[in-house]
Amino acid sequence: MATSTLTAQENAILDAVPHDLYIGGEWRSASGGGTIAVEDPSTGATLCEVADATIEDAKAALDAAVAAGDAWRATAPRERSDVLRAAYELIAARTDDLALLMTLEMGKPISESKAEITYANNFLRWYAEEAVRINGRFTVNESGAGRVLTMKQAIGPCLFITPWNFPLAMGTRKIGPAVAAGCTMVVKPAKQTPLSMLALAQILEEAGLPGGVLNVITAERSGETMAPLIDDPRTRKLSFTGSTEVGRALIKQAAQQVLKVSMELGGNAPFLVFADADVDAAVDGAMIAKMRNLGEACTSANRFHVHESLAAQFAEKLAARMGALAIGRGTEDGVAVGPLINDDAVEKVHELVQDARDRGATVLTGGEAVDGPGHFYRPTVLVDVPDDARLLKEEIFGPVAPINTFSDEDEAIAKANDTEFGLVAYVYTSDLNRAFRVSERLESGMIGLNQGLVSNAGAPFGGVKQSGFGREGGPEGMEEYLETKYLAMNVGS
Repeated sequence: MATSTLTAQENAILDAVPHDLYIGGEWRSASGGGTIAVEDPSTGATLCEVADATIEDAKAALDAAVAAGDAWRATAPRERSDVLRAAYELIAARTDDLALLMTLEMGKPISESKAEITYANNFLRWYAEEAVRINGRFTVNESGAGRVLTMKQAIGPCLFITPWNFPLAMGTRKIGPAVAAGCTMVVKPAKQTPLSMLALAQILEEAGLPGGVLNVITAERSGETMAPLIDDPRTRKLSFTGSTEVGRALIKQAAQQVLKVSMELGGNAPFLVFADADVDAAVDGAMIAKMRNLGEACTSANRFHVHESLAAQFAEKLAARMGALAIGRGTEDGVAVGPLINDDAVEKVHELVQDARDRGATVLTGGEAVDGPGHFYRPTVLVDVPDDARLLKEEIFGPVAPINTFSDEDEAIAKANDTEFGLVAYVYTSDLNRAFRVSERLESGMIGLNQGLVSNAGAPFGGVKQSGFGREGGPEGMEEYLETKYLAMNVGS
């Protein structure tokens, strides 16, 4: 296994982050002594090793969360708010260091890592403000003789399983509302990118979060490690971000305990460009929707359906923009395209591109992997992509933009909805009536109208169909961690 050659600054950043498990407010080695190698995807070399939790470690983490539950639930809302606000301030002050750490383990350019940290941190600020706004209600019973009281209470111990592509934001999007609501939790980050989550745990500890409220375990075998916790009757909530395939299995397992679940699963986002759209604005939006996070995002524009009158112009401009992007290690100046997460990702992307080519699509730019070291794939634009191409059916998770045409509004909507997924859709049009008409007919949990970015800490993030259920962000995200209790009162006459 190759060892990464790092700068003094990079080594210092890695050394500053704990590599152990965080259980009950203590950093500890895995009980079995095992470790997991964390790879630099831009070189394929090993950055460091982190603890590989055993089932016993996972159970200890849940024990700690349960033990801390009553005290944390009883903590004053303002105290919970202050912890989140303190963590927000610490992250804001350490953005540069956290961005470098994220780029090392995930590969994205430093500028994108900084953008993610800002986004991630906004969840801590938002839920710091929401912690003191957990409201019930008091009403007169319809008969007039009694009263109806409702209260919102923390749901209890939670399990979070987060993905590798947004290693900090997918943590704060779950941890922020859980902490605000008064829940305790066990978090298992992806084995490819565990360092950002470990850094977050370190910061929350410094911000004053009591031991046991947040527990972080890193593990090579996620299913084996987390299964006993999902089956444990003390667990009350499971939140997962990842593939639909894994999500289905987790939903089935969670049903045995009737857990409340939040599932943010796969996507196949359509990007619709109508005949009345501003082409330059649509290209700008396409660059954001496609190239954010190197296309390794569930919200990434996966297929571009462009009106036949604009398709050639749109494709030419998009290909010019994507073909000009600089490829390289994310720490280098001027780099806009970093590596994909591993060789399997590169192979899958190329397989999808080749399938489209075999079916008659034409590559305008890219269409090939970059020689190593590292896991790089050139930004790619394809035209004349037929309806049966796998690129239009499967989530690409890479820097590839397949362009398909339509002739009228009904056809555009039919193509957009022709998928089992329904996370996000993008619509470009200058016609306000069409904007509303199309948005209402699209089978999607989120719509980007004349913009290529929908993520917002104050807005509900989530999808329909096999993109999952539940929402993260906004007041809706807080409700995922609260239960409603109804109290009936007879006040007499």
